[in-house]
Amino acid sequence: KTTLLRAIAGLVRPSPGRVALGEHVWQDDARGLWLPPHRRAVGVVFQEASLFTHLSVRQNLDFGLKRVPPAERRIALDQAVALLGIGPLMDRKPAHLSGGERQRVAIARALATSPRLLLMDEPLASLDAARKAELLPYFERLQCELAIPMLYVTHSLDELARLADEVLLLEAGCVHARGPVAELMTRLDLALTRGDAASALVDGVVDTVDDPYHLLHVRFAGGVVQCIHAPGSPARHPGERLRLRVQARDVSLTLTPATDTSILNVLPARVQALADDGPAQMLVALEAGGVPLLARVTRKSAQLLALAPGLPVFAQIKGVAVLD
Repeated sequence: KTTLLRAIAGLVRPSPGRVALGEHVWQDDARGLWLPPHRRAVGVVFQEASLFTHLSVRQNLDFGLKRVPPAERRIALDQAVALLGIGPLMDRKPAHLSGGERQRVAIARALATSPRLLLMDEPLASLDAARKAELLPYFERLQCELAIPMLYVTHSLDELARLADEVLLLEAGCVHARGPVAELMTRLDLALTRGDAASALVDGVVDTVDDPYHLLHVRFAGGVVQCIHAPGSPARHPGERLRLRVQARDVSLTLTPATDTSILNVLPARVQALADDGPAQMLVALEAGGVPLLARVTRKSAQLLALAPGLPVFAQIKGVAVLD
């Protein structure tokens, strides 16, 4: 994965090869074309923030800015500083920054070069859980507010669920699968569905906010789900788009809808496929209004319900998480 990013950035030269972004061709061995890294307009952020330790944050950012002629600057430095919340850090040197702060500065310096493409090589891998949680909202802001495609390398299913639109799954240097993140996270033949974290993503829109019960009603193609909106959570408004995550372990199946249950979310669905998940359990791929879901059930339950592809069922969803 790192080799792929280095090849795109021009830090290594695969031969033979061709590297292009839209109409911008950076390498084409058939035509004898090769552009060095400084002519590719690519921003790169590695696991460790590669900052100049003898320079302040402001000077590090100025170094990135000076690489771009004024006429070609598409991102204002003030915009990058505001997006990443590093205004109070401008006069500090890297030694006086936390790991999360150093990564934010490294991203801002990459943005200062006005890149056409942003490459992220596991930028959170060296950080602890608290620093990762601190940085993820900044990545989401970059996605929302800047029209820059981002290629993000990660081994974390949590980061994948929060940030990805499309996924390229690499194994042993080969492309194993490629497609929308919601589709690949529910494919039973892929490693993404292995383990306790197996889950599905649902993109929806806030329908109503139930303040007395601290619930959000979120509408998606398969119906409406209710999820907890705890005090102190970000304010939500009708019409706002949200991404939800539904863990396979939180989904049970029935053949008829239960009415005397504490579970609020019961959706009509259809079985798409089944796969063994250890000696006692099975993963069931479902479809609800065209949206893929997963359920983890015991092998005995699958046999008692006679689960098979095409069977209509009701998915009882015990918990839904808002990814924010």
